[in-house]
Amino acid sequence: MKQSEVKAMSLKELEDALVEFKQRYQELKRVHAVTPLENPLKLRMLRRTVARIATELTVKKIIVNR
Repeated sequence: MKQSEVKAMSLKELEDALVEFKQRYQELKRVHAVTPLENPLKLRMLRRTVARIATELTVKKIIVNR
C-alpha cells in the first residue's frame, strides 16, 4: 500500500487496516517459519505497510487532539 493511499484513509479505516495488516503479517511469519516463502520480500512489504499505517494513525490522532 502506497503512502498516498494511507494518507487518504480516515481514522476508522486506518484502525481497521492496521488490525488487518498486522494479522496478515503474523500469519505470513508463521507460515515462513515452517516452510520458506516463495517470495520472502512479502514479509518486508507487509512490515513496512504496518509501519506506514501506524505512523499515519498517530499523526491523525495528534491532529484531532489539538
